[in-house]
Amino acid sequence: MASPGLLTAQSVRIKQARRLATRAFRRKTRRFLVEGPQAVREALEHRELVLEVYAEPDVATRHRDLRDLARAAGVLWLEVNRAAIEAVSETVTSQGVVAVCSLVDVPLDDSVRRTARLVAVGVQVRDPGNAGTLIRTADAVGADAVVLSSESVDPHNPKAVRASVGSVFHVPITVDVDVPAAAKSWRDQGLQVLAADGYGSTDLDTCIDDGTLAKPTVWLFGNEAHGLPDGYDAIVDRSVKVPIYGRAESLNLATAAAVCLYASAREQRR
Repeated sequence: MASPGLLTAQSVRIKQARRLATRAFRRKTRRFLVEGPQAVREALEHRELVLEVYAEPDVATRHRDLRDLARAAGVLWLEVNRAAIEAVSETVTSQGVVAVCSLVDVPLDDSVRRTARLVAVGVQVRDPGNAGTLIRTADAVGADAVVLSSESVDPHNPKAVRASVGSVFHVPITVDVDVPAAAKSWRDQGLQVLAADGYGSTDLDTCIDDGTLAKPTVWLFGNEAHGLPDGYDAIVDRSVKVPIYGRAESLNLATAAAVCLYASAREQRR
């Protein structure tokens, strides 16, 4: 039997939270789930985004700072039994705490401002792990924003949120963007648009040597299987390949993005 006062998997709140596993319900309610002590801690640092926290009773003891942060933020802390936390968890073994938060995405004009110097754009990125890793990498290099095109995975997807390791709360994110249309406005505000492409007409070493990467830059990273869609050559200033010195056929999306973004960040900080 459940302990008195603990929410169960049959409670209305838990049933509603479970529905946030679907993109349609997240969009309808403008809410998403954040799971695990570290991610919930990051969320509570942005107290205006956290609506409520579900936690097993021992979490308040094991992670006392979480309870303190929630109390300071005036966030509702609800104790639940194991079945309830597993019902809203996407991991095989839940760490015992899940927060319900408001969506973090913002309009494009609020993410890519005129002062922006480095922006990461995912074009038709379908894998949530890659989307989350792209957000984490952009955060690590100090990028100004992450933009995801239409037909890309939702960055509020539980797997994407976990892969970002809290970075969804650190860097502005805009979704469902028409990238070809946005590219013109980016150029108008002084940003060059570079495409990461294994068959690019130039390579990253050349762009470092000739000063290209020192300029304010929007980097485009394409779909995991097919790269950038046909026609994108017409909207970019340069198509850039990461040089392969060994025998590997190619780099995956997340690795290529990390190499390109760090190269730009380094050159911009010289």
